[in-house]
Amino acid sequence: MKEYIEERAVEIGTYIIDSNATVRQTAKRFGVSKSTVHKDVSERLLYINPTLAHEVRKVLDVNKSERHIRGGLATREKYLHGKNC
Repeated sequence: MKEYIEERAVEIGTYIIDSNATVRQTAKRFGVSKSTVHKDVSERLLYINPTLAHEVRKVLDVNKSERHIRGGLATREKYLHGKNC
């Protein structure tokens, strides 16, 4: 694996843990696709740093369990502000 990919995977993992970021937020922050973020933290990071990968997985699992709530809140805000598309 190329060195810059390993460095990016570790940076992404650290960012997710430090900020409790979602995959989408992380992808936007690093300028890569959501697929790249997911592959970095679920496959590459497991090979590079298993402990960090485990911590990242915990954060992403929490985010996944809460995403339906965030979606509902976003829809509520949309209709409260009269943006009926």
